[in-house]
Amino acid sequence: QVQLVESGGGLVQAGGSLRLSCAASGRTFSGHAMGWFRQAPGKEREFVAGISDSGSLTYLARSVEGRFAISRDNAKNTVFLQMNSLKPEDTADYYCARHRLAVPGTAQDEYDYWGQGTQVTVSS
Repeated sequence: QVQLVESGGGLVQAGGSLRLSCAASGRTFSGHAMGWFRQAPGKEREFVAGISDSGSLTYLARSVEGRFAISRDNAKNTVFLQMNSLKPEDTADYYCARHRLAVPGTAQDEYDYWGQGTQVTVSS
């Protein structure tokens, strides 16, 4: 069974930064792309960022380009989401997920395991 555990969420003022982490259990990390999604209150869950299995390829949603960065440490089975210049509209529950393949995609059904989420609140 794959387990993904997110951490690092919290309350931050607009313009601030947070770094989210997602720790994966077992031999479940290598060979798979990873992604971050978010779901704001009353809205659909949306893709935020993805990273290939090696970390050489990353993809960011247009709404977070230039502010967020995704990275991974395969030795520690952990993927990160660095969030800078946060805006109130970034407020959401953030989820990490494991992609079925080595290259990330943006569709939720491409991901087979999900974490429980971590809450991010950005105050104005």
